[in-house]
Amino acid sequence: MIDIYNGFFKGKKVLVTGHTGFKGSWLSIWLHELGAEVVGVGLDPFSDRDNFVLSGIGNKIRADIRADIRDGQKMKEIFAEYQPEIVFHLAAQPLVRLSYEIPVETYETNVMGTINVMEAIRHLNHLRLSGEIGTPSFETLKPTVGVMITTDKCYDNCEQLEGYVETDPFGGYDPYSSSKGACEVAIQSWRRSFFNPEDYGKKHTVSLASVRAGNVIGGGDWAKDRIIPDCIRALETTKVIDIRSPKAVRPWEHVLEPLSGYMLLAQKMWDAPTEYCEGWNFGPESESVLTVWEVATAIIDNFGYGELKDVSDPNALHEANLLMLNINKAKTRLGWKPRLNAKETAVLTSDWYKRYKTENVYDLCVEEIEKFLG
Repeated sequence: MIDIYNGFFKGKKVLVTGHTGFKGSWLSIWLHELGAEVVGVGLDPFSDRDNFVLSGIGNKIRADIRADIRDGQKMKEIFAEYQPEIVFHLAAQPLVRLSYEIPVETYETNVMGTINVMEAIRHLNHLRLSGEIGTPSFETLKPTVGVMITTDKCYDNCEQLEGYVETDPFGGYDPYSSSKGACEVAIQSWRRSFFNPEDYGKKHTVSLASVRAGNVIGGGDWAKDRIIPDCIRALETTKVIDIRSPKAVRPWEHVLEPLSGYMLLAQKMWDAPTEYCEGWNFGPESESVLTVWEVATAIIDNFGYGELKDVSDPNALHEANLLMLNINKAKTRLGWKPRLNAKETAVLTSDWYKRYKTENVYDLCVEEIEKFLG
């Protein structure tokens, strides 16, 4: 495995919430390959075809735990037991249309779940500083790094042509988007109230950041109401692909793009705990900001067959038509940039779905990570 982090994750205790999900499974595989001691905390996977299930990553990591982030006491117990050095919080109710059906559960999971994870980090930090775990000393304690994953939809989207920057106001029309905006407000509050950089090394040793990615695609995603799973399900049953919002513009990127940014950020936060604990955007270059129709067409082109049908409904539930991210901050301060263009993203995504039925999926994922890095 190519290691662009120069051995940083080898032997590190890394806790991933939502490790059974699409992004979480890819992150767990990558971290495991780099030698991290991965502890996964999540609900049961969505289907038996999920990347998590087919790759068998749950059997390879240090601990594969089924727990709900809405259970704050359980989170504290897990964190105290496994004592993670780095936390990637991905667990969420991630679907816009589903959030209209279960708005309360969406808020409970996304907002209170995020707060519970931050409280578990705070509780763990207290145990360390009080000497209940290890020897209490600000001089010898390494930082606890928390990378809290939200979404590009956390911004108060007025469908502006220029991409959103990290200091733009939070908001959200639908329950999902607004819950993620609320997450950002909570993260900001906990960072100021309990993990203030000015108090680092005096009152705490936590470095907390939030990260916002674009529309992430890649192999092993079977969620409802997402364009790639919708395309693949139709292609596998030779049905026409129904496109709900053909003209909607999104910042599409391969799943490995933001994950590479999250991991680089965690490394930077570890080395300089007070310099990077803020919000970060990880999106594609502007030329990869495409319509839903264009992305679906790219998948069809890679498979060599398929047909699209515009089924847009003027009375459908509201979903944003235009959303773009400005990634200049991550480029200039982290030295991160996207590795794939839109065409390469479509090729790598299609590759997984063409091969998953006949090949070892864990090896397939590792091969795709190598391709992405190479």
